[in-house]
Amino acid sequence: MTTVDPEFAANLDKEAKRARLFTRINKADAWFKVLGLAWMTPILKALAGDNPRAQMSQIWLLLGVPILSICLFLAAWGALAPKVVTSLGAVPGPSQVWEQVGVLHADHIREREKEASFYERQDTRNAKLIADGQEDKVKERAYTGKPTYYDQIWTSIQTVFFGFLIATVVAVPLGIAAGLSPVVNAAINPLIQIFKPVSPLAWLPIVTMVVSAVYATNDGLFTKSFLNSAITVTLCSLWPTLINTSLGVASIDKDLISVSKVLKLSTFTKITKLVLPSALPLIFTGLRLSLGVGWMVLIAAEMLAQNPGLGKFVWDEFQNGSSQSLAKIMVAVFTIGIIGFLLDRLMFTIQSLFTFSANR
Repeated sequence: MTTVDPEFAANLDKEAKRARLFTRINKADAWFKVLGLAWMTPILKALAGDNPRAQMSQIWLLLGVPILSICLFLAAWGALAPKVVTSLGAVPGPSQVWEQVGVLHADHIREREKEASFYERQDTRNAKLIADGQEDKVKERAYTGKPTYYDQIWTSIQTVFFGFLIATVVAVPLGIAAGLSPVVNAAINPLIQIFKPVSPLAWLPIVTMVVSAVYATNDGLFTKSFLNSAITVTLCSLWPTLINTSLGVASIDKDLISVSKVLKLSTFTKITKLVLPSALPLIFTGLRLSLGVGWMVLIAAEMLAQNPGLGKFVWDEFQNGSSQSLAKIMVAVFTIGIIGFLLDRLMFTIQSLFTFSANR
Protein backbone atom coordinates (compact mmCIF):
# COMPACT_ATOMS: atom_id res chain seq x y z
CA MET A 1 0.00 0.00 0.00
CA THR A 2 1.38 3.41 -1.08
CA THR A 3 1.19 6.26 1.39
CA VAL A 4 1.25 9.93 0.42
CA ASP A 5 3.35 12.32 2.45
CA PRO A 6 0.82 14.78 4.00
CA GLU A 7 3.31 17.63 3.66
CA PHE A 8 3.81 16.86 -0.05
CA ALA A 9 0.04 16.77 -0.63
CA ALA A 10 -0.35 20.07 1.22
CA ASN A 11 2.35 21.65 -0.95
CA LEU A 12 0.64 20.41 -4.11
CA ASP A 13 -2.65 21.88 -2.95
CA LYS A 14 -0.94 25.17 -2.08
CA GLU A 15 0.72 25.37 -5.52
CA ALA A 16 -2.60 24.60 -7.23
CA LYS A 17 -4.32 27.42 -5.31
CA ARG A 18 -1.43 29.77 -6.14
CA ALA A 19 -1.70 28.89 -9.84
CA ARG A 20 -5.45 29.55 -9.81
CA LEU A 21 -4.85 32.89 -8.08
CA PHE A 22 -2.36 34.01 -10.74
CA THR A 23 -4.73 32.88 -13.48
CA ARG A 24 -7.42 35.15 -12.03
CA ILE A 25 -4.95 38.04 -11.73
CA ASN A 26 -3.86 37.64 -15.36
CA LYS A 27 -7.49 37.61 -16.52
CA ALA A 28 -8.23 40.71 -14.47
CA ASP A 29 -5.17 42.44 -15.93
CA ALA A 30 -6.90 42.93 -19.31
CA TRP A 31 -9.73 44.85 -17.61
CA PHE A 32 -7.35 46.77 -15.35
CA LYS A 33 -5.68 48.08 -18.52
CA VAL A 34 -9.05 49.02 -19.99
CA LEU A 35 -9.99 50.98 -16.86
CA GLY A 36 -6.59 52.65 -16.54
CA LEU A 37 -5.72 50.61 -13.45
CA ALA A 38 -2.79 48.62 -14.87
CA TRP A 39 -0.79 49.30 -11.70
CA MET A 40 -3.15 47.00 -9.79
CA THR A 41 -1.70 43.89 -11.45
CA PRO A 42 1.86 44.12 -10.08
CA ILE A 43 0.49 45.02 -6.63
CA LEU A 44 -1.70 41.92 -6.59
CA LYS A 45 1.13 39.77 -7.90
CA ALA A 46 3.52 41.12 -5.26
CA LEU A 47 0.97 40.41 -2.52
CA ALA A 48 0.63 36.89 -3.92
CA GLY A 49 4.40 36.39 -3.64
CA ASP A 50 5.37 36.52 -7.32
CA ASN A 51 8.94 37.91 -7.44
CA PRO A 52 8.33 41.00 -5.26
CA ARG A 53 11.47 42.77 -6.53
CA ALA A 54 10.37 42.60 -10.18
CA GLN A 55 6.84 43.60 -9.26
CA MET A 56 8.09 46.59 -7.25
CA SER A 57 9.88 47.77 -10.39
CA GLN A 58 6.56 47.62 -12.29
CA ILE A 59 4.71 49.35 -9.45
CA TRP A 60 7.26 52.14 -9.47
CA LEU A 61 6.94 52.54 -13.26
CA LEU A 62 3.13 52.37 -13.42
CA LEU A 63 2.22 54.12 -10.16
CA GLY A 64 5.24 55.66 -8.49
CA VAL A 65 6.49 57.67 -11.49
CA PRO A 66 3.05 59.20 -12.32
CA ILE A 67 2.49 60.15 -8.67
CA LEU A 68 5.98 61.66 -8.46
CA SER A 69 5.33 63.58 -11.69
CA ILE A 70 2.07 64.98 -10.29
CA CYS A 71 3.78 65.96 -7.02
CA LEU A 72 6.57 67.75 -8.92
CA PHE A 73 3.97 69.55 -11.03
CA LEU A 74 2.07 70.69 -7.92
CA ALA A 75 5.30 71.80 -6.25
CA ALA A 76 6.39 73.81 -9.30
CA TRP A 77 2.92 75.29 -9.63
CA GLY A 78 2.82 76.28 -5.97
CA ALA A 79 6.27 77.86 -6.15
CA LEU A 80 5.86 79.77 -9.42
CA ALA A 81 2.17 80.81 -9.25
CA PRO A 82 2.56 83.64 -6.68
CA LYS A 83 5.25 85.24 -8.86
CA VAL A 84 2.83 85.79 -11.77
CA VAL A 85 0.48 88.71 -11.13
CA THR A 86 -2.50 89.26 -13.46
CA SER A 87 -5.29 91.82 -13.60
CA LEU A 88 -7.24 89.49 -11.28
CA GLY A 89 -4.37 89.15 -8.83
CA ALA A 90 -1.63 86.57 -8.45
CA VAL A 91 -2.13 83.21 -10.14
CA PRO A 92 -3.66 80.92 -7.48
CA GLY A 93 -1.68 77.96 -6.23
CA PRO A 94 -2.97 74.44 -5.60
CA SER A 95 -4.28 75.27 -2.12
CA GLN A 96 -6.32 78.26 -3.36
CA VAL A 97 -7.78 76.21 -6.21
CA TRP A 98 -8.71 73.37 -3.83
CA GLU A 99 -10.34 75.93 -1.53
CA GLN A 100 -12.60 77.04 -4.40
CA VAL A 101 -13.61 73.41 -4.96
CA GLY A 102 -15.05 73.51 -1.44
CA VAL A 103 -16.69 76.88 -2.12
CA LEU A 104 -18.40 75.60 -5.28
CA HIS A 105 -19.58 72.48 -3.46
CA ALA A 106 -20.99 74.60 -0.62
CA ASP A 107 -22.77 76.82 -3.16
CA HIS A 108 -24.39 73.72 -4.64
CA ILE A 109 -25.58 72.52 -1.22
CA ARG A 110 -27.06 75.94 -0.40
CA GLU A 111 -28.86 76.12 -3.75
CA ARG A 112 -30.36 72.65 -3.30
CA GLU A 113 -31.57 73.66 0.17
CA LYS A 114 -33.20 76.77 -1.32
CA GLU A 115 -34.87 74.60 -3.96
CA ALA A 116 -36.18 72.15 -1.37
CA SER A 117 -37.46 75.05 0.76
CA PHE A 118 -39.19 76.60 -2.26
CA TYR A 119 -41.09 73.40 -3.11
CA GLU A 120 -41.94 72.85 0.55
CA ARG A 121 -43.50 76.32 0.80
CA GLN A 122 -45.34 75.77 -2.48
CA ASP A 123 -46.75 72.43 -1.32
CA THR A 124 -47.85 73.96 1.99
CA ARG A 125 -49.56 76.88 0.21
CA ASN A 126 -51.32 74.61 -2.28
CA ALA A 127 -52.45 72.24 0.49
CA LYS A 128 -53.98 75.20 2.37
CA LEU A 129 -55.78 76.40 -0.77
CA ILE A 130 -57.21 72.92 -1.36
CA ALA A 131 -58.33 72.70 2.27
CA ASP A 132 -60.10 76.05 1.87
CA GLY A 133 -61.88 74.85 -1.28
CA GLN A 134 -59.89 77.11 -3.61
CA GLU A 135 -58.47 74.47 -5.97
CA ASP A 136 -58.66 76.90 -8.90
CA LYS A 137 -55.95 79.01 -7.28
CA VAL A 138 -53.48 76.10 -6.94
CA LYS A 139 -50.35 76.72 -9.02
CA GLU A 140 -47.27 74.59 -9.67
CA ARG A 141 -44.20 76.63 -10.44
CA ALA A 142 -40.74 75.34 -11.26
CA TYR A 143 -37.78 76.56 -9.23
CA THR A 144 -35.82 79.14 -11.21
CA GLY A 145 -32.70 79.51 -9.11
CA LYS A 146 -29.29 79.88 -10.68
CA PRO A 147 -27.59 76.67 -11.93
CA THR A 148 -24.80 75.44 -9.69
CA TYR A 149 -21.38 74.25 -10.81
CA TYR A 150 -22.57 70.64 -10.76
CA ASP A 151 -25.62 71.59 -12.82
CA GLN A 152 -23.38 73.16 -15.44
CA ILE A 153 -21.15 70.09 -15.56
CA TRP A 154 -24.21 67.89 -16.11
CA THR A 155 -25.54 70.22 -18.82
CA SER A 156 -22.23 70.05 -20.71
CA ILE A 157 -22.11 66.25 -20.46
CA GLN A 158 -25.68 65.92 -21.74
CA THR A 159 -24.95 68.30 -24.62
CA VAL A 160 -21.77 66.58 -25.75
CA PHE A 161 -23.38 63.15 -25.68
CA PHE A 162 -26.38 64.36 -27.68
CA GLY A 163 -24.17 65.99 -30.31
CA PHE A 164 -21.87 62.95 -30.36
CA LEU A 165 -24.87 60.63 -30.82
CA ILE A 166 -26.11 62.61 -33.83
CA ALA A 167 -22.58 62.63 -35.28
CA THR A 168 -22.33 58.85 -34.86
CA VAL A 169 -25.71 58.23 -36.51
CA VAL A 170 -24.62 60.34 -39.49
CA ALA A 171 -20.95 59.35 -39.76
CA VAL A 172 -21.05 55.55 -39.38
CA PRO A 173 -23.53 54.81 -42.23
CA LEU A 174 -21.78 57.34 -44.50
CA GLY A 175 -18.40 55.83 -43.63
CA ILE A 176 -19.65 52.32 -44.41
CA ALA A 177 -21.04 53.50 -47.74
CA ALA A 178 -17.80 55.29 -48.61
CA GLY A 179 -15.72 52.25 -47.66
CA LEU A 180 -17.80 49.87 -49.77
CA SER A 181 -18.33 52.13 -52.78
CA PRO A 182 -15.52 54.03 -54.58
CA VAL A 183 -18.22 56.23 -56.13
CA VAL A 184 -19.61 57.32 -52.75
CA ASN A 185 -16.06 57.82 -51.45
CA ALA A 186 -15.20 60.05 -54.41
CA ALA A 187 -18.43 62.02 -53.87
CA ILE A 188 -18.01 62.79 -50.16
CA ASN A 189 -14.22 63.10 -50.00
CA PRO A 190 -14.19 66.75 -51.24
CA LEU A 191 -16.82 67.68 -48.65
CA ILE A 192 -14.73 66.08 -45.90
CA GLN A 193 -11.61 67.96 -46.96
CA ILE A 194 -13.48 71.28 -47.07
CA PHE A 195 -15.52 71.06 -43.85
CA LYS A 196 -13.19 69.07 -41.57
CA PRO A 197 -10.85 72.03 -40.80
CA VAL A 198 -13.69 74.50 -40.09
CA SER A 199 -13.57 75.89 -36.56
CA PRO A 200 -16.58 75.66 -34.23
CA LEU A 201 -16.38 79.44 -33.93
CA ALA A 202 -17.29 79.63 -37.63
CA TRP A 203 -20.08 77.06 -37.41
CA LEU A 204 -21.75 78.50 -34.31
CA PRO A 205 -23.23 81.73 -35.85
CA ILE A 206 -24.64 79.73 -38.78
CA VAL A 207 -26.12 77.08 -36.49
CA THR A 208 -27.60 79.74 -34.21
CA MET A 209 -29.35 81.52 -37.07
CA VAL A 210 -30.67 78.28 -38.61
CA VAL A 211 -31.97 76.94 -35.28
CA SER A 212 -33.62 80.29 -34.50
CA ALA A 213 -35.34 80.25 -37.90
CA VAL A 214 -36.48 76.62 -37.79
CA TYR A 215 -37.12 76.24 -34.06
CA ALA A 216 -39.70 79.00 -33.71
CA THR A 217 -40.55 78.45 -30.03
CA ASN A 218 -38.40 77.65 -27.03
CA ASP A 219 -41.01 75.43 -25.41
CA GLY A 220 -40.09 72.12 -27.09
CA LEU A 221 -38.21 69.14 -25.77
CA PHE A 222 -34.88 70.97 -26.18
CA THR A 223 -33.99 74.61 -25.64
CA LYS A 224 -32.43 76.62 -28.46
CA SER A 225 -29.19 77.05 -26.54
CA PHE A 226 -28.93 73.28 -26.06
CA LEU A 227 -29.50 72.63 -29.77
CA ASN A 228 -27.02 75.32 -30.82
CA SER A 229 -24.24 73.74 -28.79
CA ALA A 230 -25.16 70.13 -29.65
CA ILE A 231 -25.38 70.71 -33.42
CA THR A 232 -22.08 72.60 -33.37
CA VAL A 233 -20.53 69.60 -31.61
CA THR A 234 -22.03 67.33 -34.30
CA LEU A 235 -20.65 69.37 -37.19
CA CYS A 236 -17.14 69.40 -35.76
CA SER A 237 -16.92 65.89 -34.33
CA LEU A 238 -18.36 63.64 -37.04
CA TRP A 239 -15.27 63.73 -39.30
CA PRO A 240 -12.92 61.43 -37.33
CA THR A 241 -15.64 58.76 -37.14
CA LEU A 242 -16.51 59.15 -40.81
CA ILE A 243 -12.88 58.90 -41.95
CA ASN A 244 -11.98 55.98 -39.68
CA THR A 245 -15.14 54.06 -40.54
CA SER A 246 -14.46 54.47 -44.25
CA LEU A 247 -10.85 53.39 -43.80
CA GLY A 248 -11.83 50.40 -41.63
CA VAL A 249 -14.42 49.18 -44.12
CA ALA A 250 -12.16 49.70 -47.13
CA SER A 251 -9.28 47.77 -45.52
CA ILE A 252 -11.14 44.57 -44.61
CA ASP A 253 -9.98 41.32 -46.18
CA LYS A 254 -11.14 41.17 -49.81
CA ASP A 255 -11.64 37.41 -49.46
CA LEU A 256 -14.50 38.15 -47.04
CA ILE A 257 -16.22 40.26 -49.68
CA SER A 258 -15.69 37.51 -52.24
CA VAL A 259 -17.22 34.95 -49.85
CA SER A 260 -20.26 37.19 -49.36
CA LYS A 261 -20.74 37.32 -53.14
CA VAL A 262 -20.41 33.54 -53.46
CA LEU A 263 -22.95 33.01 -50.68
CA LYS A 264 -25.18 35.68 -52.23
CA LEU A 265 -25.61 37.45 -48.90
CA SER A 266 -27.92 40.44 -48.76
CA THR A 267 -26.39 43.86 -48.30
CA PHE A 268 -27.70 44.09 -44.72
CA THR A 269 -26.31 40.65 -43.82
CA LYS A 270 -22.96 41.42 -45.43
CA ILE A 271 -22.64 44.65 -43.45
CA THR A 272 -23.74 43.23 -40.09
CA LYS A 273 -21.97 39.87 -40.31
CA LEU A 274 -18.77 40.70 -42.22
CA VAL A 275 -18.10 44.41 -42.59
CA LEU A 276 -18.89 45.79 -39.13
CA PRO A 277 -17.08 43.09 -37.09
CA SER A 278 -13.95 43.57 -39.20
CA ALA A 279 -14.06 47.36 -39.12
CA LEU A 280 -15.07 47.85 -35.46
CA PRO A 281 -11.55 48.56 -34.08
CA LEU A 282 -11.06 51.49 -36.47
CA ILE A 283 -14.67 52.64 -36.02
CA PHE A 284 -14.18 52.84 -32.26
CA THR A 285 -10.89 54.68 -32.75
CA GLY A 286 -12.84 57.25 -34.74
CA LEU A 287 -15.55 57.41 -32.08
CA ARG A 288 -12.98 58.06 -29.34
CA LEU A 289 -11.41 60.84 -31.41
CA SER A 290 -14.83 62.31 -32.19
CA LEU A 291 -15.89 62.36 -28.55
CA GLY A 292 -12.63 64.10 -27.58
CA VAL A 293 -13.06 66.67 -30.34
CA GLY A 294 -16.70 67.17 -29.40
CA TRP A 295 -15.83 67.86 -25.77
CA MET A 296 -13.26 70.52 -26.73
CA VAL A 297 -15.62 72.09 -29.27
CA LEU A 298 -18.46 72.23 -26.75
CA ILE A 299 -16.52 74.32 -24.23
CA ALA A 300 -15.60 76.85 -26.94
CA ALA A 301 -19.20 76.96 -28.21
CA GLU A 302 -20.61 77.52 -24.74
CA MET A 303 -18.15 80.33 -24.11
CA LEU A 304 -18.89 82.10 -27.37
CA ALA A 305 -22.68 81.68 -27.38
CA GLN A 306 -23.14 81.99 -23.60
CA ASN A 307 -25.03 78.71 -23.59
CA PRO A 308 -25.38 76.95 -20.21
CA GLY A 309 -22.49 74.70 -19.28
CA LEU A 310 -18.85 74.72 -18.23
CA GLY A 311 -17.85 77.08 -21.02
CA LYS A 312 -20.33 79.70 -19.82
CA PHE A 313 -19.10 79.18 -16.25
CA VAL A 314 -15.53 79.98 -17.34
CA TRP A 315 -16.62 83.06 -19.27
CA ASP A 316 -18.82 84.34 -16.45
CA GLU A 317 -15.99 84.02 -13.95
CA PHE A 318 -13.63 85.82 -16.32
CA GLN A 319 -16.14 88.63 -16.69
CA ASN A 320 -16.79 88.66 -12.94
CA GLY A 321 -13.21 89.66 -12.19
CA SER A 322 -13.30 88.90 -8.46
CA SER A 323 -10.26 87.74 -6.50
CA GLN A 324 -11.56 84.16 -6.54
CA SER A 325 -12.45 84.10 -10.24
CA LEU A 326 -9.08 82.88 -11.49
CA ALA A 327 -9.07 80.01 -9.00
CA LYS A 328 -12.59 79.01 -10.06
CA ILE A 329 -11.53 79.10 -13.72
CA MET A 330 -8.66 76.77 -12.88
CA VAL A 331 -11.11 74.44 -11.10
CA ALA A 332 -13.08 74.37 -14.36
CA VAL A 333 -9.92 73.67 -16.36
CA PHE A 334 -9.12 70.61 -14.24
CA THR A 335 -12.76 69.53 -14.36
CA ILE A 336 -12.77 69.73 -18.16
CA GLY A 337 -9.55 67.71 -18.35
CA ILE A 338 -10.72 65.02 -15.91
CA ILE A 339 -14.08 64.63 -17.64
CA GLY A 340 -12.32 64.39 -21.01
CA PHE A 341 -10.13 61.60 -19.62
CA LEU A 342 -13.14 59.77 -18.18
CA LEU A 343 -15.04 60.06 -21.49
CA ASP A 344 -12.09 58.51 -23.31
CA ARG A 345 -11.89 55.69 -20.73
CA LEU A 346 -15.63 55.11 -21.16
CA MET A 347 -15.30 54.77 -24.93
CA PHE A 348 -12.24 52.52 -24.54
CA THR A 349 -14.21 50.29 -22.16
CA ILE A 350 -17.11 50.04 -24.61
CA GLN A 351 -14.62 49.29 -27.38
CA SER A 352 -13.13 46.47 -25.29
CA LEU A 353 -16.59 44.98 -24.75
CA PHE A 354 -17.40 44.85 -28.47
CA THR A 355 -14.02 44.13 -30.05
CA PHE A 356 -11.33 41.54 -29.56
CA SER A 357 -7.54 41.72 -29.26
CA ALA A 358 -4.65 39.29 -29.02
CA ASN A 359 -4.95 39.29 -25.21
CA ARG A 360 -8.71 39.01 -24.83
